[in-house]
Parts: sequence; structure tokens; C-alpha cells
Amino acid sequence: MQLIMQVKLPRLFPVLLLSLLGSALSAQDNDQQLSATIVHKDSLFWHGYNACDTNVMRAYFAEDVEFYHDKGGVTMGLEALVASFKNNLCSGNFRLRREAVEGSMKVFPLRKNDVIYGAILSGEHVFYVKEQGKQEYADGLAKFTHLWMLQNGEWKMTRVLSYDHGPVPYINKRKALTLTPAVLNTYTGEYKGPQSGEARVAVENGRLILYLGSKSIPLFAEKEGLFFLKERDLTFEFVKSGNAITKMVVRERGAVAEELAAVR
Repeated sequence: MQLIMQVKLPRLFPVLLLSLLGSALSAQDNDQQLSATIVHKDSLFWHGYNACDTNVMRAYFAEDVEFYHDKGGVTMGLEALVASFKNNLCSGNFRLRREAVEGSMKVFPLRKNDVIYGAILSGEHVFYVKEQGKQEYADGLAKFTHLWMLQNGEWKMTRVLSYDHGPVPYINKRKALTLTPAVLNTYTGEYKGPQSGEARVAVENGRLILYLGSKSIPLFAEKEGLFFLKERDLTFEFVKSGNAITKMVVRERGAVAEELAAVR
């Protein structure tokens, strides 16, 4: 008997191993399919959100949905949630556009007795503000967690958490040029604006410096007459009349923030 077992065990082991590997691969395939399904459903919801189509949005929520927002509080139930979308996001000239942060989304399956009954989707997203007559700009970065449940064969969001809202880190994509000292000197002088008050522009070590009170701000040339900050989306345009600089126009995210007149 002992001899027979010693012979049979090595033959059974490869079969058992293949069976275990097959089960693992099957579970992995199921998780990948689930992830693809949840991400797709989520993308359809946000497509409706960006279009302010509340009919599309409501189709992906359960009737007893609960929405938790770290700035706006709690919204309970489908009708209340859809009403908040209509009143706060889809009225007037103000719109929000949502964009997921690439690579941030993860799906976690929920099982009972090896049967999937739900999934948790988490990630980060950026919201952009769109106002009539203004250039779109990134307004905030936040984390989100969505609980998707399989109800009567359909995937529905039952709990939504939106939290850790904060500013969007600025990524400078402009390239600085080197201008000659003679060109830089044409922008130096005193300026005065309604918000900033008195300001002074000087050249130091081959670079243009803006002085506001006790602050010294290095400006980088994008081209002649146009400078920028590296850590914030601010530009400074020096406007000429003939050969003389008449004013400095400050823009934030492309919109005019202030105009400082050249005083000397």
C-alpha cells in the first residue's frame, strides 16, 4: 500500500496544481471583467455629468443612494441628489467638467460565498470650471469612493463619498527664453495698480524681478513682452505705445486680473 501511494502521488500532483492554477486564473479574469464593467459604467455616468444630463446621471444611482461630501454635507435619496445637480450644477452660466486622474482608479470586488455582489471604485479627479465668456480652468482636486451594488441584474451606485478637496497642483508647461540685457531693461521702471499698489521692475543677474512691497518675484520670459511665473498660472504682459511701455497686464489662467500703469 505504501509503495502504491508513493507511485500515485507524483502523478496526481501536476493535475492538482493545474486545477489550482486554473481557479486562480479564472478568478483573475473575473476581476478584470468586473473592473472593466465598473469603470465603463462610471465613465457613462460622468459623461452625463459633464453634459448636465440629469436623466443619464439618475440612471446609475439606486433609489436609496447616499452622497457624502466633505464640503457640502450629506444628500439622502435619489430625488434629492438629482435636484441638487439641477440646482447647483446645471443652472445659469456656470458648469463643471470632471476628469479622472489617469492611473488613479482602482476597483475592489465584493464577494459572498465566492459570488460577486458589489464593487468599490476609488480614485482621484479634477474639476474644471466653465463660465460663459471665460476660459475654462482647473478648480479643484478631490478623492472619491463609489460603492456599486448589483441590484436585479443592474449595477447601481448606492453610496458616494467625495472628499479631500483641495487646489490642483500647477504644472508649468511654458518654456523660458533668454533675452538680452538691452531688451530686459526696456521693461524696468515703476508701475501702479488698483489692487497691487506700487510695484517696481528691475533687472538683476540677467533676470527680470518684480518687487511688490517686501516681495521679490522673478519673472521668466516666454517671448519679448510676455513673462510668467513657474509656480502659478500668472503672466505679465508689457504693453507698448511706440517705443515706451505704458502698462503691465497681469493675467491669471488667461483672464485679466489687473492692469498696472507705468508711472516712470
